[in-house]
Amino acid sequence: MIEKLKKILFGEQENNISQPETQKDEDKKHKLEVATCALFIELAKADGNFSNEERDFIISTMKECFKLNESEVEAMIELAEQKVEKSISIYEFTTELNELLNQSEKESVIKNLWRLIFMDKKLNTYEDSLIKKIASTLNLEHKTIIELKLQVKKELNIE
Repeated sequence: MIEKLKKILFGEQENNISQPETQKDEDKKHKLEVATCALFIELAKADGNFSNEERDFIISTMKECFKLNESEVEAMIELAEQKVEKSISIYEFTTELNELLNQSEKESVIKNLWRLIFMDKKLNTYEDSLIKKIASTLNLEHKTIIELKLQVKKELNIE
């Protein structure tokens, strides 16, 4: 079941997903959603300005990746914001992703985080530092982090 969730999250071909077969699968899905959303929120707030554009990006990405409706995404953002407020560090979120995702899927998360950063077409020092910390805790090499950054910059036509 978690494989089906991963396929949806990371754009693989299977689009129709049945309800999770067990409570354990539902718990894994929920942990993946919360951890991903929390990292989006952490990064959006890193520059001291959580803009409406960033919020809209998080909403649309969460809807697309997890097949959530508007109210589910709003509830997820509220829950993730509470978790971020109570958290000591990003490790509690990256630990969840490390347990549930493979390397390619982790790279997809980082790519979406780079997209979020470049919403305003600039890179803040705090954002840069945080995404590198997130990526390294997801066991991604520095070279990979930079490659993903350059891919997103090209995709968004940013010099």
